Amino acid sequence: MGMGLILAPETLIRIVGAHAVRVRPSELLVYASDGLPGYRKQPSLAVFPETRDQVIAVVRELAAAGVPFVPRGAGTGLSGGALADGVVLLGLNRLTRIVSIDPANRLVVVEPGVVNASLSRAVAPYGLHYAPDPSSQAACTVGGNVAENAGGPHCLKYGVTLNHVVALTVVLPDGEVVTLGNPAGEREGYDLVGLFVGSEGCFGVALDITVRLTPNPQAVRTLLADFLSLDDAAQATSAVIASGIVPAALEMMDGPTIRAVEASIYAAGYPTDADAILLAELDGLAEGLDDDADTIRGICLAHGARTVHVASDPAERARLWQGRKKAFGAMGRLGSHLVVQDAVVPRTALADVLAKTRAIAARHDVTVCNVFHAGDGNLHPNIPYRGTDPAEVQRVQAAMREIMQVCIDAGGSITGEHGVGLDKIEYMDKIFSAESLAAQCAVRTVFDPERRANPGKVVPVRYCREH
Repeated sequence: MGMGLILAPETLIRIVGAHAVRVRPSELLVYASDGLPGYRKQPSLAVFPETRDQVIAVVRELAAAGVPFVPRGAGTGLSGGALADGVVLLGLNRLTRIVSIDPANRLVVVEPGVVNASLSRAVAPYGLHYAPDPSSQAACTVGGNVAENAGGPHCLKYGVTLNHVVALTVVLPDGEVVTLGNPAGEREGYDLVGLFVGSEGCFGVALDITVRLTPNPQAVRTLLADFLSLDDAAQATSAVIASGIVPAALEMMDGPTIRAVEASIYAAGYPTDADAILLAELDGLAEGLDDDADTIRGICLAHGARTVHVASDPAERARLWQGRKKAFGAMGRLGSHLVVQDAVVPRTALADVLAKTRAIAARHDVTVCNVFHAGDGNLHPNIPYRGTDPAEVQRVQAAMREIMQVCIDAGGSITGEHGVGLDKIEYMDKIFSAESLAAQCAVRTVFDPERRANPGKVVPVRYCREH
């Protein structure tokens, strides 16, 4: 439910210009959803500052008027977290400056609207790249990645966004500008960078972000193993990790996902009769890399892989990864809507959880497409469906609730990288005690005592003591 607007658009137009404020319902329609189409929330207005000073001025104007707001990047999020329900939407996608590149210290300072993939392209001449690589990296912004603590396939070896952010300049909801962390990466007192990364827009707005860059590896080997049994692929995943080899990425896709990808423009050459494929990537020094690839090949074959193929050149490697990263888009062929989850389970529980997921799907007569970060147990069960069919929507929601409960019962968590947002707020009290949720509210109050930044997200309001 919206919280009402007591701010005339003209107030913001004076700061950013008429071209950067949207007020007509037809213009605001495009901002009513994020990458998860099941939620629709219309902002009261949308404002798109183009400079750091404009962002600060807008936030201060909103603070003076006591108006709630929701920061938003590219809108590729998958938790309904960047939706503004009758409040101001603060779009940061026009702040696209790469402020400075320091190749010697492998650091870069970017504004929040810089697109993830653009950052790696900009530093490529120095033999460097930005390691976190969400599937939406061609569109998602670094500011959004910070808000969600985004992951990606290569986070198995290289870590998530938090592991690469060393400093932030942020404007708090009351308009105060503060610096968190420092470029040297040394902590000074509390780890406020760690607190802000993953705060889902509830603590304030990043004005600039200093991130670490990663040297490009000397060599890369990308392997595709196909299985006639999803269970065998899950067992192979555990065996690869148990071997002591740490792949840069270890991804799994099941049969329904494979067939959706291969029927789309993103076809990668995956065998359509397979029940599952594993996409494993090794990188690092060339010496010894082929030995590790042979070890993984042997493990996969010992666990029932039909074939194990090594990409022959960069073009084939890119094609194999395109199929994986565009899998969500390919699922658009299967339904107008898509429910996406990203629960995390222990790797040793993968086979059991996947089997129970299939049974739940059959019982509710829905299609579950699994495509996920197998190496770190970050599941992505997806259910495509017709949003215009109320009975089907009900079955999908019931199935997903059961799947999430299975993941929780297996000792898992409700989100690995997509965030809580609106979508997972109902699960928060399944994994946190009332005391823990109240503590989270107390931390939020330090940054945003008036609770105006991204209101109604992440922590259920009933646990916040002042409510």
